[in-house]
Amino acid sequence: MTTSRLLPAPGPARQLALAQLANSVGDGAYYVTSALYFTHVVGLAPAKTGLGLTLAWAVGSVVGVPLGRLADRRGPRGTAVLLALATSAAVASFLVVRDFVPFVAAALLYAAAQSGLAAARQALLAGLVTQEERTGLLAHLQSTLNAGLAVGAGLGGIALHHGSEAAYLSVFALDAAGFAVCAAVLWRLPAVAPVAAVAGERLAVLRDRPYAVVTLLNTVLLLRMPLLSLGIPLWLTERTAAPAWLVSALFVLNTLGVMAFQVRTARSVSGIPTALRAVRRSGVLMLAACAVFALAAAVGGAWTAAAVLVAASVLLLAAEMLQSAGSWQLGFDLAPSGRIGEYQGFFGTGVTVARTLGPLILTALLVEWGTPGWLLLGGAVLAASYAMGPVARWAARARDVRAPAARAA
Repeated sequence: MTTSRLLPAPGPARQLALAQLANSVGDGAYYVTSALYFTHVVGLAPAKTGLGLTLAWAVGSVVGVPLGRLADRRGPRGTAVLLALATSAAVASFLVVRDFVPFVAAALLYAAAQSGLAAARQALLAGLVTQEERTGLLAHLQSTLNAGLAVGAGLGGIALHHGSEAAYLSVFALDAAGFAVCAAVLWRLPAVAPVAAVAGERLAVLRDRPYAVVTLLNTVLLLRMPLLSLGIPLWLTERTAAPAWLVSALFVLNTLGVMAFQVRTARSVSGIPTALRAVRRSGVLMLAACAVFALAAAVGGAWTAAAVLVAASVLLLAAEMLQSAGSWQLGFDLAPSGRIGEYQGFFGTGVTVARTLGPLILTALLVEWGTPGWLLLGGAVLAASYAMGPVARWAARARDVRAPAARAA
């Protein structure tokens, strides 16, 4: 893959991609080692680790909106830099915590700073590139993210192989350093002027019902996110004859596929109508992927089951890339100008909710129900993708009505 395909053109867009790459390498290593670090090194029981992280991300999903609003009102570049440094400090604090209460405090800071940083970055992006360039740039950032995660996962694998406390500590130090480098890269970007507040519209996104419904539907679409990390591994090992190592191969297939084709997929999305078309196509592909995953349990032979699972994963990959491109466009285009950070903070809660509730939902649907659960999941995603059309048009009309009043105020 060429560098030009992975990174956007030189300028602010490339700086944003480099900032993404700087912290995603550490994140990749963190993701594959954190569970064992917290249990084997910190000494927490698995149940306490899960409780602390769930509580932290629940709080993080709530504070993303006010932190996004802070980015709008105080300037997204400075806010993003501070939140990147806060994330770095939170990860660094994991190096010294050895008890449950300090662990929860560090996890709360980590989740809150990560949620706010995502919203501030989106506001910064919106201020540095034109509206027509946003989805394409986000596709580049997604490719860069996957590349960094892949490299980081490899480094995390080395730490897991050694299994020593020093190896785990080096991973967390790498992640903390990555966010510090991210902050330095973001600081080199041009400043984006803050937007003055409008009287009587504090946290207006919480009263924007059309946008809230769009976010809810997008959360349903995002149930695909825990599939690679939980749903597919459980299904593959418990219900199919495929070899267990295929779990890793399917993860690599997804990562490399996004790196190679996300930018190309996003080129077809340039406004609300094309975004809705992409979302509907992703729903159809998601239903097809679920049906093929279910089929893998009915075929005999390890290699036949493996071939079916690979085919299903390719359909899932295509659905993911179309859904991502469409939702990026909708999340930005349906937000009023001057409130990008606030609205993106709210839109981003869909990711947190999908990651928090997704494991519970997928376990019940796929492990307990089997094939009917797969079909129900695919049907729910298809229904949400087609419902997005009328709801997005409702949100667009509401946005157009609000705009003159905001300008007058």
